[in-house]
Amino acid sequence: MVLLGGDAGLRLGEILALEWRDIELTSRRLTVQRSDWLGHVTVPKGERSRQLPMTRRLTAALKSTRHLRSDRVLCVPDGSAMTRDRVIKAVRGAQRVAGIDQGVHILRHTFCSHLAMKGAPARAIQEVAGHADLSTTQRYMHLSPAATEDAIRLLDGRETGIESVEKFGDILDTRETTSGSTCEGGV
Repeated sequence: MVLLGGDAGLRLGEILALEWRDIELTSRRLTVQRSDWLGHVTVPKGERSRQLPMTRRLTAALKSTRHLRSDRVLCVPDGSAMTRDRVIKAVRGAQRVAGIDQGVHILRHTFCSHLAMKGAPARAIQEVAGHADLSTTQRYMHLSPAATEDAIRLLDGRETGIESVEKFGDILDTRETTSGSTCEGGV
């Protein structure tokens, strides 16, 4: 449960509705096609499915828990579908043991935050998280402290350590001109 939220960024309803046919263990891919909202299976939020790669850790966990009791990945021992309350209780129990007081959705936030901190582009995070709007993803981008430094390094060539400013050519004066000469007053 925890890895589906923390390593794949699935929402609670997507975790509940995940079926074994949505998982390709050999290619380490997962397809989010449905969501379970209070026992009603619908399309995921944003009304579109998404496909995402799985971490090795998540793949190993799914391989070790593979069962034939149900089409659903998460189910109770008799094969019936896992309920929201059971998942919430289990995750909160694990969080209590870990000394944190949060909820299930924090796993998804952690997933997006870790991607941002590792330097993943906002558009990639948007895709794997299933955010309909890029502005939703942007809330995580402040966690990428290297992003602004890397952007400036693109301008001065320090990303490789061997390029020099001269390699970028002449500087073009873009200040407004009055009767053919540049305005006085500097930059």
